Amino acid sequence: MLHLRPGINSWLRDAGWTVILSLAAGAVATLSGKPARQASSAATPAEQVTFNHDVAPIIFHSCSTCHRPGEAAPFSLLNYSDVKKHARQIVDVTQSRAMPPWLPQPQKLKFADELRLSDAEIRMIQRWVEQGEIEGNPADVPAQPKFVEGWRLGKPDLVLTANKPLTLPPSGTDTYWNFIFPVPIQQTRWVKAIEIRPGDKRYVHHANILVDREGSSRQRETEPGAGFGGMEIRIESQVFDPDSHLLFWKPGTVPYVEPEGMALRLDKGTDLILNTHLQPSGKPEVIQPSIGIYFTTHPATKLPMLLQLENDAKLDIPPGQKDFVVTDEFLLPIDVDLLAIYPHAHYLGKDIQALATLPNGTTETLIHIPQWNLNWQAVYRYAEPVRLPKGTRVSLRYVYDNSEENPLNPSHPPARVRGGNRSSDEMCHLWLQVLPVNFDPARGDPRMLLQEALARHNVEKNPADFEAHYNLAAMLQSKEKIEAAIHEYQLAVGLRPDDAAANNALGAALVAANHPEQAVQYLRAALKARPDYFDGHYNLGFALAGQNDFAGAAEQFRLASRLQPQDANVEANLGAALAQLGDFPAARSHFLRALQIDPNQPIVKENLDALQKEMNSH
Repeated sequence: MLHLRPGINSWLRDAGWTVILSLAAGAVATLSGKPARQASSAATPAEQVTFNHDVAPIIFHSCSTCHRPGEAAPFSLLNYSDVKKHARQIVDVTQSRAMPPWLPQPQKLKFADELRLSDAEIRMIQRWVEQGEIEGNPADVPAQPKFVEGWRLGKPDLVLTANKPLTLPPSGTDTYWNFIFPVPIQQTRWVKAIEIRPGDKRYVHHANILVDREGSSRQRETEPGAGFGGMEIRIESQVFDPDSHLLFWKPGTVPYVEPEGMALRLDKGTDLILNTHLQPSGKPEVIQPSIGIYFTTHPATKLPMLLQLENDAKLDIPPGQKDFVVTDEFLLPIDVDLLAIYPHAHYLGKDIQALATLPNGTTETLIHIPQWNLNWQAVYRYAEPVRLPKGTRVSLRYVYDNSEENPLNPSHPPARVRGGNRSSDEMCHLWLQVLPVNFDPARGDPRMLLQEALARHNVEKNPADFEAHYNLAAMLQSKEKIEAAIHEYQLAVGLRPDDAAANNALGAALVAANHPEQAVQYLRAALKARPDYFDGHYNLGFALAGQNDFAGAAEQFRLASRLQPQDANVEANLGAALAQLGDFPAARSHFLRALQIDPNQPIVKENLDALQKEMNSH
């Protein structure tokens, strides 16, 4: 008796990131030692402003985190002499609010660890320079901030280092490189924090972590451990895995410890992908990042997910266009708490805004960045969770500038730019980390409702959206609406005929719907695109067995077994196929192998007993 392998009926193709991003960090840096005082806004123009009394607290609190040895900033700001050398530059960049690099406008909904100077602090620095940059009384200067050296959260439980370093070219355009970190665990572990050490911080612009539970990213390496290039990557997944943590690093980032109950799950065989943005220095630089993992014994009890609003399909920006507007909106089907937000565009982004229109008609600004700068993108965590009730309409409005007046425009003269994954393309993405609330567990996982609603929204918005059809099919299949799921999988395959995962998912759904003869062509297409596809061989074995082609089924199960020798289900089904062919000794051997791997296999035990009786009767 053949038994369908649990989990091969694909639930969800991850449309983007098991955005950990986790992204998780995202919080801007805070000092381990706070300044003795903050600048006073009560000072009058007649009062003498000094470095020690008035300016040092501002600099130590808001600048020295990055402006110190070993960090990304080009010079230190740790004492009077350092600051005096750059005094007029500091006035310019603080007045323009280029520094500290905090993009969002002030708003009602506050972010954690806002790195923003007040108007009074900016005026204080300006007055200090205008009055001659006086040092002041040595007794007034606060103690220099103390920074944690090495791993900021203490010694990690597990440190992973990139297998092979990357030599960054001395010149040319920015480099986007993905380092793969296999996680050497033998069972499921729970993670409370991940600290990213991206290599020499002077050349790393930003980095984020993606979770690859199926090892699909390894297919893109030219040699094992070398990593691969690419600005934006998608993790190919066949299991609905909405646990979404934002794991993000930029200069000044302090590692983020997940709240109690929100640990990240890591399973055996999982890879962590560090997606890095690197900048040339004028000479070759060796980049070899590492990550520190901090485990917890407390499994997750609160399960966040990432909602992604996007509208890349509308991105077709003519050269010279200064105000190209793209929008998207999504109606929440359940109550959620909004925990963090991550807007993303490329070099043409100008004005980035996200709003929440509540059921009572009131509107709240979730984030507004009037002067977008890709170089300072970040994850923004709210100081307090933001309750968004069912029926709230979340919307984005991004404005792009493809003119010569945009100083970040990489093309001169400007060229037409469309949506895409390359740095020369554009993006219109907004990730919201949300936590479902006030939901009856008896109704199932509320994240499934969110994901299905989002998939339907994306299909309606863009019928050519491959991921949307794939995800909607997965949701329908999980609700046992198999024929509707097959229809959506067919639409997905029609959009990407050579996609291995889509063909495999459609084939598996057809097998589940008792259409093995139709499934075979899609499963063979999956294996043509990806010959070492374990699930493709496994499912093709089922489809062939469903047509009584047990010799063909046995061949596919053998190929699957070579790819994953420790899979008990493969051994069990190979044994069943061989039994159908009359090769009882070989069948018995594979049944016993299945029980050796997993003794809790009642069907295998029944088959083994039946086989033994059949052998004894001969």
